Amino acid sequence: MHKTLDVVALGEGMVEFNQTTAAQPTYLQGFGGDTSNAVIAAARAGARCAYLTRVGRDAFGQSLLALWSGEGVDTSGIEFDADHPTGVYFVTHGASGHEFSYLRAGSAASRMKLSWLRDEKVQEIVRGAKILHVSGISMALSGSACDTVFAAMQLARESGARVSFDANLRLKLWPLARARACITQAVSMCDIFLPSLEDAVSLRGLDNPDEIVDWGHALGAAAVVLKMGRSGALASDGKRRERIAGHPAQLVDATGAGDCFCGNLLARIAQGADLFDAARYANAAAALAIQGFGAVAPLPRPNAVHALL
Repeated sequence: MHKTLDVVALGEGMVEFNQTTAAQPTYLQGFGGDTSNAVIAAARAGARCAYLTRVGRDAFGQSLLALWSGEGVDTSGIEFDADHPTGVYFVTHGASGHEFSYLRAGSAASRMKLSWLRDEKVQEIVRGAKILHVSGISMALSGSACDTVFAAMQLARESGARVSFDANLRLKLWPLARARACITQAVSMCDIFLPSLEDAVSLRGLDNPDEIVDWGHALGAAAVVLKMGRSGALASDGKRRERIAGHPAQLVDATGAGDCFCGNLLARIAQGADLFDAARYANAAAALAIQGFGAVAPLPRPNAVHALL
């Protein structure tokens, strides 16, 4: 099948309120949602992208739609919900890093169902993708959202697309036992597995990078790229492994850094780069993204990434 899109992501876009001062807290309004951040990062890297989600028929939903459209992301498969709101989250910063507080229970995106995925336009978008990107958060939103993610992964595989999966474990959203079961199944259905060190410790009790990569391959992922924050990344295609060193950077806000990594990696792969070149590029992009507030605003453009490399 002719592929008209490089990267299609499915999940929940959210409105973000990010704490900028601690003494008398003020909040900067932005946008977030892991797969939304990733698809915007991919679009800024030059990829042809689309996003699949549901948003409330409210002001926040309209602002997200304007955001995606402004970034060149196809929004034609997005569904509006008049009865359920767009999700919101807050980011606070302290000695132990950033912390998330969510107002997303019962959100429009959590109401995604298989009937929405069966819509002709949505099916066309999934089938037209080179890569479909989903995450553990996409699956944790609700039982019906989890079913929808698995069905989208299967549809992508049947159409010849590669499937990318970011574990992105958030135990505020679902119990560990269910998360382990669903994430294990998702890794078995993906081509590119993108865990973090924190994910692997919680899900499998592993903190050795090579053992984490081995675990991803054993579950069925052809490619594994372990995100290690300031320590860089470890990329493996099953035959070769490469440790990619982190870039020195002034940390302002790490919100969305992993999503930035994922989106840039997938954009580069869709554009023809091999896994290791793509991981080096994504690693540099993430180092740039942590130098500004919010998940979306600091996502870099290619000229900045190339300059750092």
